[in-house]
Amino acid sequence: MEDTPTTVVDSRQESAETLQRDPVRTVILASMIGTAIEFFDFYAYGTAAATYFPKVFFPKVTPAIALILSLLTFGVAFIARPLGSLIFGHFGDKLGRKKTLVVSLLTMGTATVVIGVLPSYATLGLLSVLLLCLARFIQGIGLGGEWSGAVLVATENAPANRRALYGAFPELGAPIGFFLSNGLYFVLESTLKPAQMQAFGWRIPFLASAVLVVIGLVVREKMQETPLFRLAMDKSKVQKAPLAQVFKHNWAQILKGTFIMGVAYTFFYLLTTWSLSYVTTAMSFNNREWLLLLMLGVVLFGVMIVVASLFADRLGRKGVLVTGTLMIIAFALAFPFFFQGQHNLAGGLFFIFVGFFIYGIIYGPVGALLPELFPTSTRYSGSGIAYNLAAIIGAAFAPTIASFLVDRWGIHSVGFYLALMAFVSLVALLTTKETKSIDYTK
Repeated sequence: MEDTPTTVVDSRQESAETLQRDPVRTVILASMIGTAIEFFDFYAYGTAAATYFPKVFFPKVTPAIALILSLLTFGVAFIARPLGSLIFGHFGDKLGRKKTLVVSLLTMGTATVVIGVLPSYATLGLLSVLLLCLARFIQGIGLGGEWSGAVLVATENAPANRRALYGAFPELGAPIGFFLSNGLYFVLESTLKPAQMQAFGWRIPFLASAVLVVIGLVVREKMQETPLFRLAMDKSKVQKAPLAQVFKHNWAQILKGTFIMGVAYTFFYLLTTWSLSYVTTAMSFNNREWLLLLMLGVVLFGVMIVVASLFADRLGRKGVLVTGTLMIIAFALAFPFFFQGQHNLAGGLFFIFVGFFIYGIIYGPVGALLPELFPTSTRYSGSGIAYNLAAIIGAAFAPTIASFLVDRWGIHSVGFYLALMAFVSLVALLTTKETKSIDYTK
């Protein structure tokens, strides 16, 4: 009787392995392209919100208030993302990963292009701001279904001992999207005058994302449904109401996943969106200088995603993530001593390169950990809800909160804010069991 559970598990694993899988190249492209577009769009918006939107959409208030209002519109999409995860998670667990990913990509891409053609405040007044928020909200809905579907395409096609590495494929979309977006802004700001960037140059990245969307749609149309979802369909284990099931049976995993992921969001948007607004106003850097440094830092970020994921496959997800989270706490308490002064290049290099080194450590393994918290029947819903709730807690207002803290109490208060978020994630990690060896076919 004691051998029965093992026999059942082995049988299920063999059934999953006999199903036809997409080639590795297709899995990489299909999972990576959507997250690359996701982060391209978000970085484009973050850069525009920190530098151009205050004058384009909020010209009637003081520069400080305009910046805060602009960054608040940045948070609108994060509020919409959990709604998107509910919608796309439901259909992803009921109808399949492939169809849902195609629709989410199309929704996200369309909203991004609309932002690129919106009239300014000078043309439509307050209506322009409302339309910006609406487009940003729709963009967030599309984004809400993207990440979880992409990591399932990767991990549900992965060998059991390589799930973290395969889960790193969509995670690599983050540095790729960042590099493309900031690279495009760097080229534009190097060739266009500031007045031209303010007038129309900022729109170009939003319009250019349409090219990436078309490429993504072509790639995803060619892939097949993931083998584990097909196995669930064959065994009639697809839920008719996956949302009800995930909230009934997996609410604890949702909470843990949300708080584990929370600090990753906070850390990233402090490294990028907030730092760009801070250094250009308080440290006398110009946009192009800081964008170039960020682009160099993001290369290290991409390398560390892969390195951390390889260690997570060998040593386990929990140990790698706990180590990275402790490093964030140390970084949070240290960086304010370096990150101040006028045009402090050494402090800027410390902030970017040490920050992105650590961020890669915590970001890589979550591509495996979050979906491993949930069974196949509710995996799309559960991982998506946790990931996008974390976006509200960790990122929606992180740049705005940091800007307020600096203005009120100085740069050290931003460090305490980041350390607090890291401590919350650490507690969630320590109360979560290791997921490396779970039966992913269940």
